[in-house]
Amino acid sequence: MKILKGLLLSGFVLFFSNQIMGQSFAETALLFSRTQPGGSARVQAMGGAQVALGGDYSSAYSNPAGLGMYNRSEFAITPANNLANISTTYLDQTNNATKSTLYIPGLSLTLHNDNTKLKGIQSGTFTISYSRVNDFNRTFSYGGTNKDNSIIDYFIKDATGGTPSQFNEGGDLYNTATELAYDNYLIGEKTIIDPSFSNKEYFTDVTGIPTQHETVSTSGAQNQWNFSYGANVNDKLFIGAGIGLASLHYKSKKVYNESFVNEPLSDLLLEENLEIRGSGINAKIGAIYRPVDIIQFGASIATPTKYQLVDAYHANMSTNWKDFEYLPGEFINKESAKTDVINSQYPLTTPWRLSAGATIFIQKSGFVTVDIESVNYSNAKYGTGIDGISYSDDNKQIKSLYQSVINMRLGGEFRYEKFRFRAGYSYMPEPFKVQQNDVSRVIQSISGGAGYRTQKFYVDLALIYGQGNNSYRPYTVNSSTSPLVTYQQNNTNVLITLGFPF
Repeated sequence: MKILKGLLLSGFVLFFSNQIMGQSFAETALLFSRTQPGGSARVQAMGGAQVALGGDYSSAYSNPAGLGMYNRSEFAITPANNLANISTTYLDQTNNATKSTLYIPGLSLTLHNDNTKLKGIQSGTFTISYSRVNDFNRTFSYGGTNKDNSIIDYFIKDATGGTPSQFNEGGDLYNTATELAYDNYLIGEKTIIDPSFSNKEYFTDVTGIPTQHETVSTSGAQNQWNFSYGANVNDKLFIGAGIGLASLHYKSKKVYNESFVNEPLSDLLLEENLEIRGSGINAKIGAIYRPVDIIQFGASIATPTKYQLVDAYHANMSTNWKDFEYLPGEFINKESAKTDVINSQYPLTTPWRLSAGATIFIQKSGFVTVDIESVNYSNAKYGTGIDGISYSDDNKQIKSLYQSVINMRLGGEFRYEKFRFRAGYSYMPEPFKVQQNDVSRVIQSISGGAGYRTQKFYVDLALIYGQGNNSYRPYTVNSSTSPLVTYQQNNTNVLITLGFPF
């Protein structure tokens, strides 16, 4: 059964290393399409720029031609720590939440082979690597006293127009938060008040001003195993190709609460849980050309990733009434209800990615490198679900909401004997055609790092700081008074890559 998960949220997603706040299918498509380049601490310290660089296991994900620049085999591992801080503003009240996560965003085994038998091809390198391209580990919360409306107003709006049979199995609102509100006596058909009223209209006994609070926690990641090969042709042309096996695991838990004074209801609590798992496959080809020793150009093409997704949603609601007489002789106190666990299966195809870059070498002192990446988020597309349900309306929404963008990354490295010093910058433009809620969703980051290299061992350190803004609506009543949460997310990532050439 296809449903919009939980409430029909109209907050939009912030994919800054990255997370989702809304749960519509269009928003989920953007979440899993707006990825960032994974890779070693060396590359991440330079803003992620790597398309025209090479000689790093990160090339297996970005441009496999760069593997052709290896001159030895190696094993590398990259542990990291991510510190995400989200500052929210709601009804002139601010709140801060921080979450720290230890993880391994990179791992690789690179096997190099010198080739003297094939004319022109001097060497080849095969790499098996693991890259994390999305991290969903975030927590944020907000709260305040809302004088305009309550989430109960949303439930009334959602239920209006349908008879109470819509809450029964097979009905349009079966297994939704609105059904839970009905089962908890938050809303009821107006025929309860007067039999002459329509049973398609609803009322509530709770009309006071609520104090609202919500905590949203997300976890999981989007990863890819890369099986790539790069070849060196006369130290001028480097070509490569690879297959990517992608996987994702996303979980969200939202706990929403309203409390009242001088009302028959003390408080209500709604908890919603969503889990999405999936796997997919893609391919990538690329080339790097070095016309002269001081400059080289690179380009790569990544096919869409074809995912098969499985999700599971369930919710529960509880209410505390003050021994309230809902019907003559019927008193209510503690009430609760929960949905079934709702499972869905469906395919998702993410957009093509076209990348190009250039690297300029400053003799043996270092280099400067730049990348541009073209992605059209409106080309993300859902296929027909396993139960035969069409997602054509969701695909139309994707087309209408999102646009094509050019992501940019810039970095450089300075070399002094065995030491390396690096800096970088990255820019991801607004993914929406029309800015949502007057909030720009541009993502920017600055980075820096250092490294030390010998013949048998190397270590690289990267520090990346990024920032992005967003907005979130816990529910919608109308365009002017629906509650709006604005927030700023700051991310600090620390990565260390340990390499062991052999």
